Amino acid sequence: MECARGTRAARRTWKVRASATRPSASPDDLRVKPGALAPLVRGRGLAQSDAFRAAQPCEGQVERNGDKEACERGPPSLEGYLRRVLCSQVYDVARESELDLLPRLSESVGNELWLKREDCQPVFSFKLRGAYNKMVRMDAEARKNGVVCSSAGNHAQGVAMAAAKLGCSAVICMPVTTPDIKVTNVKRLGAEVVLVGETYDECQAYAKQRGREDGRTFVHPFDDPDVIAGQGTVGMEILRQCGNRLPEAIFVPVGGGGLIAGIAAYVKAVRPEIKVIGVEPVGANAMALSLSKGERVYLDKVDGFADGVAVREVGEETFRVASSLLDGVVLVRNDEICAAIKDVFNDTRSVLEPAGALAVAGAKAYIQHAKCKGCRFVAIGSGANMNFDRLRYVSELADIGAHREVVLATTIPEERGSFLKFVDTAVGSELPVTEFRYRFAADMKATILYGVGIRTEVELSVLLQNLEEAGMTSTNLTNSEPAMEHLRYLVGGRARTFTGNVPDERLYVVQFPERAGALKRFLEAISPRWNITLFHYRATGNMKSSVLLGLQVPDADLEEFHAVTQQLDTLYSFSKIEGSTADAFHMLLG
Repeated sequence: MECARGTRAARRTWKVRASATRPSASPDDLRVKPGALAPLVRGRGLAQSDAFRAAQPCEGQVERNGDKEACERGPPSLEGYLRRVLCSQVYDVARESELDLLPRLSESVGNELWLKREDCQPVFSFKLRGAYNKMVRMDAEARKNGVVCSSAGNHAQGVAMAAAKLGCSAVICMPVTTPDIKVTNVKRLGAEVVLVGETYDECQAYAKQRGREDGRTFVHPFDDPDVIAGQGTVGMEILRQCGNRLPEAIFVPVGGGGLIAGIAAYVKAVRPEIKVIGVEPVGANAMALSLSKGERVYLDKVDGFADGVAVREVGEETFRVASSLLDGVVLVRNDEICAAIKDVFNDTRSVLEPAGALAVAGAKAYIQHAKCKGCRFVAIGSGANMNFDRLRYVSELADIGAHREVVLATTIPEERGSFLKFVDTAVGSELPVTEFRYRFAADMKATILYGVGIRTEVELSVLLQNLEEAGMTSTNLTNSEPAMEHLRYLVGGRARTFTGNVPDERLYVVQFPERAGALKRFLEAISPRWNITLFHYRATGNMKSSVLLGLQVPDADLEEFHAVTQQLDTLYSFSKIEGSTADAFHMLLG
């Protein structure tokens, strides 16, 4: 099998060496206030004034068969990039994407926020532009020999579609961890797929070796002048579409830097007063760290949530251009990215991938930090190749990132009625409860993990004050990413009892109506008559949500209990967990 052969060969001959020549850094080395621009040390690249010099464009660095060759005059001048963008031939395969106003989000942030819809390209990403512009400029012999690239997604699809249009063969090297849906999409476009390497760096090293062996041209995903120029057509379209109503700033997602280098080279040459601001995840901030140090760095770890921008090292050429022309980089958390995905969905009914919504998240953070009002901004919606199985995670974090939900852990007395008292005195019926996780403990105290929807910081302050006055110790876990990703799912495990089980415990699935006060009304009917031993709830957005409920109900109380549940049945439907399902629950929960 081709992919297996490639993997074995790679382990012997293509170790990654690039990082050895670059200083290593951790994403944690850079701390920036939310929405603030990261510190920037200008490089020795191009001054902005070079845009107005009458220099002839040169070919600059190109990469053939995996090796770089430089022309005598060095990398392209800024004017060279301006001409390259204007002469790019991307529209054989790409389309001029729409520039759409996001009305609801604009009203929310008090500024006009426009979305450049690169998610509407044929491969649902801007990557097609740079790949095609690179390949269409290759000579006939190089095209006959074919191309090779390394990518885990969007660049792969761009190269595959460009190769199909130009009639040349393409070998796409993808890490063995690439989701099947992305592999299938590339194959559907007619390219040969080689699954090789555990990491992207290993995969790229193999792809370059394969290019040397087969005489194929390596199409770099970002660090190539023609790729950069192709991506720069996005900036050209934005200025044309804006007309006389130019934006204050353009926010661009940053991975390796090809998109922002192309946009900055064009925009700063034509309208230098417009800010070009990059956006990166806090855990994948290779460009921000490099700009802060004045040289490229190699990340020792990278957060892969926004996989389209999760690179360890930015490009040499992209860094040179960015260090001269960028106005700065904003860093955002994963929950802020999820909130941006939801914002775009609410306005467009389109679902962007995390990297695709990165610029929107950055724009929101920047606007809040800079206290902008009545300004006009553009954010690049760079792609929509979202894996369906990630939507649940995105939904879980979206309200956290939008500051519409807080997650708290509160300690209450382990006694009958304390759960009702907690809801009544601490939460009340005003704030919507989004989540409850509780399991019986034989200790004197028990801890509840729960989520509450909030609209303002004042509401949060009042809530915490109520808890404190009620003698309930609370911890705010909202900004703890490990807690959001892991701890909230581990709460409510086996019951901690002295005998190993909970006597007279009965388990039910209860359908709760999603309305204010529903939880309090339910508890008033049940507690403190019967002790609650288990409560697991998460809002689903449906008219009703499922609650896993444990109650201590002795046999002598069953008739009374059934009478109460029948009275509640108009709003709450009970289903007792029995048989093998009950056995499994008791086995795991105690």
